[in-house]
Amino acid sequence: MVRAEVLRDDQWLRRVEAVTDATLSRLDVADLFDELLDRVRDLLGVDTAAILLLDVRAQQLVATAARGLEEEVRQGFRVSVGRGFAGQVALTRQPVILQTVTSDNVVNPLLIETGVQSLLGVPIMAHGSLVGVLHVGTLSPRQFTLEDVRLLELVADRVSLAARARASTLDQAAALALQRSLIPAELPELPDLELAGRYVPGHASGVGGDWYDVFTLPSGWLGVVVGDVSGHGLQSAVVMGRVRSALRAYALVSDDPAEALTLLDRKVVHFEAGSLTTALYAMISPDRETVRVSVAGHPRPVLALPGHPNSLLDAHIDPPLGTGRGSPARHTTTIDFPPGSVLVAYTDGLVERRGELFDAGVARLTAAIPLAPVDAVANTVMSTLDTEHPTDDIALLAVRRLPR
Repeated sequence: MVRAEVLRDDQWLRRVEAVTDATLSRLDVADLFDELLDRVRDLLGVDTAAILLLDVRAQQLVATAARGLEEEVRQGFRVSVGRGFAGQVALTRQPVILQTVTSDNVVNPLLIETGVQSLLGVPIMAHGSLVGVLHVGTLSPRQFTLEDVRLLELVADRVSLAARARASTLDQAAALALQRSLIPAELPELPDLELAGRYVPGHASGVGGDWYDVFTLPSGWLGVVVGDVSGHGLQSAVVMGRVRSALRAYALVSDDPAEALTLLDRKVVHFEAGSLTTALYAMISPDRETVRVSVAGHPRPVLALPGHPNSLLDAHIDPPLGTGRGSPARHTTTIDFPPGSVLVAYTDGLVERRGELFDAGVARLTAAIPLAPVDAVANTVMSTLDTEHPTDDIALLAVRRLPR
């Protein structure tokens, strides 16, 4: 009797090792799902195995990986929480065993068509929240045991870790795609002007809330924006996208940068509560002679003029967007923009350094800007200010009026 128990314990340990093997961590998520399903089919002696992950917004389980039921994944099978076998596992968050599969207790016709006779399913959980359902099936009647349930729950724990890694990867991919669509890799070619932009993420995710934007208005004026939404990651990128689009819309209804930012402030306070945003909005006249600028809690841009020392633009800095402190009158500053001039707008990540006064970084930037083509301006600034190891996102936009 003792020897039999020792043998059973030894078999159990080998089974556990098979699904917690450290080498599984070296696989990407898709391969890891497939490998786990192959191993659980072998360990439990079952014919089918499937992973269905929860679509939180739809409250539906989506077939994500399968062995013996591959068509389920190809068809993108979905089932609502609470419906059918997998839906009951998700609803109760408890293991469910079906000794006999019928069309009355399953909603996936593939299970019937494949000839599955018995099913065992367990919930996939993470920190008390449902992630999905893992189930196995046999083509002949099977009485699943408590030991089978325990082993499948171990596999579900491993699937949970992989599913979270998968979700994080998908979030990052979505954030990168979003940011690439919002921050132009190439700026428009415009008469009498040169434009150059640079963006460097300051976070491991590769995305954040900094942005620059350039657009031509129906009046012929050119809109130029540099902004910074607080935070990092997908959420900041999403808020940034909404703020960017809103400012474009307000630019169409107002030819005053201060008024456009006032409207944007109301939008941020009401719809983006908790998101603090700084922004600089400039409008360059059709003849390129003047620039109208409004600044909302943002660093003032640097202006380089032929025959003059570089200097910060003498503009009033109004409160950031989204503070909720009422709507004080915002200011618009109008400046001359003679041929050969260079205007450089940026976010604070370019000049802020730990252990150094903010003004020291601004002074270093101001001194670094040459009266040169904008690509040379951008390259000089980025190399002078050591932007290869940023601790915050960096956005830079340089605008040069071509010499006559």
